[in-house]
Amino acid sequence: MKSWILKSTAAVSAATIGATALATMAFADGGTLVIGSTQKPRHLNPAVQSGVATAVPGTQIFAAPLRYDENWNPQPYLAESWSVADDGLSVTLKLVKNAKFHDGKPVTSEDLAFSIMTVKNNHPFKSMYAPVNAVETPDAHTAVIKLAHPHPAILLAMSSALLPVIPKHVYGDGQDAKSHPANSKPVGSGAFKLQEFKPGEHIILVKNDDYFLEGRPKLDKIIIRNYKDINSMMLAVGKGEIDMAPFVTSTRDINRLKKNPKLNVTSQGYAAVGPINWLAFNHKHEILKDKAVRQAISFSIDRNFITKALHGGASARATGPITTESPFYSADVEQYDVDLAKAKQLLDQAGHPVKDGKRFTLNIDYIPGFAEQQKNVAEYVRSQLKKVGIEGKLRAAPDFPTWAKRVSTHEFDLSMDIVFNWGDPAIGVHRTYLSSNIKKGVIWSNTQNYSNARVDELLAAAAKETDTAKRKSLYKEFQQIVADELPVAWLNLLPYHTIYNKKIGNPPVTIWGTMAPMDAVTVQK
Repeated sequence: MKSWILKSTAAVSAATIGATALATMAFADGGTLVIGSTQKPRHLNPAVQSGVATAVPGTQIFAAPLRYDENWNPQPYLAESWSVADDGLSVTLKLVKNAKFHDGKPVTSEDLAFSIMTVKNNHPFKSMYAPVNAVETPDAHTAVIKLAHPHPAILLAMSSALLPVIPKHVYGDGQDAKSHPANSKPVGSGAFKLQEFKPGEHIILVKNDDYFLEGRPKLDKIIIRNYKDINSMMLAVGKGEIDMAPFVTSTRDINRLKKNPKLNVTSQGYAAVGPINWLAFNHKHEILKDKAVRQAISFSIDRNFITKALHGGASARATGPITTESPFYSADVEQYDVDLAKAKQLLDQAGHPVKDGKRFTLNIDYIPGFAEQQKNVAEYVRSQLKKVGIEGKLRAAPDFPTWAKRVSTHEFDLSMDIVFNWGDPAIGVHRTYLSSNIKKGVIWSNTQNYSNARVDELLAAAAKETDTAKRKSLYKEFQQIVADELPVAWLNLLPYHTIYNKKIGNPPVTIWGTMAPMDAVTVQK
């Protein structure tokens, strides 16, 4: 893999974007792509909102400086070239000169600078642009990002949904970016323009005839239809009512639809997402603050049973905080193969003998609405804990906000959770383990109350280290420490799959999948 911080200008023609995805001879331009989704966005501006629901339509509406291919290589988009200073303290972008927003106004370096600061000040991923001190704009098509220290994740942070370039002339009117009315009526410079947004029902996007990449987009229209649940969406897929269903985790449906001769089912397109299903420990809990107890619980769980029996072989084991498709993943950690005898021994040594049939009781929370990955796994965990003398009580939440409040305010014992890597560890991994990110009331921060000074040092160093080999070494030690101390017990990688009709050409299979521009996608007529 190439270094994420390029030491020389990457003067790559925009015409080479996704070269491997341009084999469209069997497919004609035009047509409509219908995408199914159970995710319902509140608005369509990824600059102030994370998550799949906003990212999929948002990356069609807004262009970003860069895009990434399936091999983790940055490619030009709004930026036709870029360079990183030798000291790593500045990044210079040269923007294409023919890009326009959907209202006809040109895209300039002022818009890029405004977008970076908007994301820095409003996006929940604070580490993405925390090192940015300023963005200079010496001319209309040059932007120079000034950094407080080298930032090895900066190029990835300028791709896809992580940095939509929003128009300063629209958003710079003094209104709060998080509640700006343009969030639901966005003006971008991407391949598609918003025609209609009916929250909870559908999003209709139409071709941008003034798109700055010649010959793109291939489609005339994209329709994103919202479904109330996965069952109704999968029924629509089987009937051919929708052409594509991304982010599918229902392993029963994945395995069933693989047999449909009209459909393709792929796990490609999720490398940068890095979704992990885990069991979180509240380290302030009187019992769970003991590492031996956490290890005992982890040894009690058979991850192979989860992936093979509960998930029909469609998911894979998670062994640590960084997913296997990341270039920074290390397998050289304690992987906690199920060992009930060892679990019992650890609990005995920790001073928790069995009395009246049990050692102690713990509540187990889980995210509602994702039964296969959450409730079902929680029920299995409860059954395994019983085998080593721990009574687990499932605590259902009536809705997501209730669960999120319990976890974010640290009012839980154990909780199932789903958290993304978001490409670079500095963006999506650090937030869970930094002691400085213990923020009561903020979900998907360090809600476990985990604190280790060496981990803080390693992550701080990795966030600045531009040498890939040295970064890998730092992350290897980090993974070994947390695998021993267990802020959480990692269980499985979510089996995200995209199911699409075989009439679809150039499906989105880069590291960002459908959270990247689909300007090369075609529909066979």
